[in-house]
Amino acid sequence: MLELEHISYALPDGKQIIRDVSLKIPDEKFVVITGPNGGGKSTLAKIIAGILTPTQGSIRLDGEDITGLGITERANRGISFAFQQPVRFKGITVRDLLSLAAGRELSVKEACGYLTEVGLNGVGYVEREVNASFSGGELKRIEIAMIMARGTKISLFDEPEAGIDLWSFKNLISVFEQMHDQIKGSIVIISHQERILDIADEIVVIADGQIAQIGGKEQILPELLTGAPAPCGCCKGGIC
Repeated sequence: MLELEHISYALPDGKQIIRDVSLKIPDEKFVVITGPNGGGKSTLAKIIAGILTPTQGSIRLDGEDITGLGITERANRGISFAFQQPVRFKGITVRDLLSLAAGRELSVKEACGYLTEVGLNGVGYVEREVNASFSGGELKRIEIAMIMARGTKISLFDEPEAGIDLWSFKNLISVFEQMHDQIKGSIVIISHQERILDIADEIVVIADGQIAQIGGKEQILPELLTGAPAPCGCCKGGIC
């Protein structure tokens, strides 16, 4: 379980970005964090990943305090992070990246399998060098394939739909559903997309650096789509 306790984050000039956020992400849950632009979602994701250190509060993974650990140490403990804008590499092939993620040398067939799952023609990509010839969408899918190969406790994605065409986005939904079934870990996604929200076990709404709402998609999604509170069920479908 990942536990955030009274997390706050301020810029050097004192501006508060995250304000007293407490959140528990149980094992094997699919959680989507959403909310207005500038509300602090990506900052919170970077705090979970270890890219940013909170100015207040603590983070625990399976009971261990990991607040002071950086991104590499957290990765070693089972937290994977996919950047909104993937990093480009030179002198390394796609199969090399997937093997590094898996922690062992993958065969061409194994590497192609991961690439196929994210909508790429494995044979055409597996031995290509990762360089400027790749589009942002291709890099994003390769990064998702890497996280699938790692199979970590927490797989964290910051707007994975960015830069991906409609066909790939439809397949992306299936990829996340397969990941949830296969890796037996928690998936945390920062997203505004309704189709991603619709496959979540839990939705967390962040606004002005605070948790505005949290609950199951049946409770939260109708309000996000209509702007009206979801029916409570105690007055024949009406709103109390």
